[in-house]
Amino acid sequence: MGYYLEKQDYRRLGQSDLVISPIAIGTMTFGEQNTESEAFAQLDWAISKGINFIDTAEMYPVPPKENTFTATETIIGRWLRKQKREDIVLATKAAGPRRSLNWIRHGPKAIDEKNLREAVEGSLKRLQTDYIDLYQLHWPERNVPMFGQYKFDPSGEIEGSKLKEWVSIHEQLEALGKLVQEGKIKNIGISNEQSWGVMEFIRIAREKKLPLIASVQNCYNLINRGLEFGMTEILYREKIGFLAYSPLAFGHLTGKYLKDMDAAGRVKLFQGFAQRYAKPNVLPAVKAYETLASKHSMTLTEMALAFVFSQWFVTSTIIGATSLNQLKENIEAYSALLSEELLDEIEMIHLTHMNPAP
Repeated sequence: MGYYLEKQDYRRLGQSDLVISPIAIGTMTFGEQNTESEAFAQLDWAISKGINFIDTAEMYPVPPKENTFTATETIIGRWLRKQKREDIVLATKAAGPRRSLNWIRHGPKAIDEKNLREAVEGSLKRLQTDYIDLYQLHWPERNVPMFGQYKFDPSGEIEGSKLKEWVSIHEQLEALGKLVQEGKIKNIGISNEQSWGVMEFIRIAREKKLPLIASVQNCYNLINRGLEFGMTEILYREKIGFLAYSPLAFGHLTGKYLKDMDAAGRVKLFQGFAQRYAKPNVLPAVKAYETLASKHSMTLTEMALAFVFSQWFVTSTIIGATSLNQLKENIEAYSALLSEELLDEIEMIHLTHMNPAP
């Protein structure tokens, strides 16, 4: 039968009116590693197991390419039109500048009203829906470390001899607020953000009576726990939801790359794309966690997912898979319980191999 998520498992997302399953279906493989029929099978099975939350983005599938971007939303839209829309919580994201994606909306130079409106209207059309439940900024416009970078570099503020210009968070919130008023989006969130940015979004929203972010979506897993350095206090005190992505660390926390670095998966398929995990202490840390999982008669996948699922600040964990069997295994891990002894041993490994994949 497998594990089924009950309504009592659902959580409210921050201070919004969204009530979501503690597991979300990540979709960045749809249209690249998964065909439309495979995507439909995953979505159907997930919904049948009590999952009501789907996360996507206008630039998906990953890695983004000129000939495939928007394919994921298009696939989801064909599936969504056959569903009871009010039963699904749908999240998507707007791509921003600072990455070489000049074929998305002709290369957005800013997260301004023009770009956000064009992005939202494009997503609505592809998703075949009148509204988006959670609309997220995929990454900050300003100079900030992200996607495997781990240090703030003030030199990134300069372009030539001048300070780089970027759309203020106030202006971004005003643009999002208009789209909320128009009913095109219901709630807003941010992704790949740092503590300063989160607090600015909160402060400005309250001061200017603009929409308050419902959530932050950042990377979080056994080998990337940087969120715990300050961000979790913000989530707690400000009552903001947290969506954890990459709980299996691009497949590293399945243990398959310990045996063969050329094992099938995104690291092999998309070389250079997983720079976050190409750091020297990743494999020693993964090995230590694999040994620990085996000691407690668990797979590394099961232990890694159960760890993220059990964190008090995680509202929902975004899981993705390239096969239905992988998806089933990942959802089954929700029923796994981690003993106090095991959690203490995880902390000892964490202190020895702290955040090798920031």
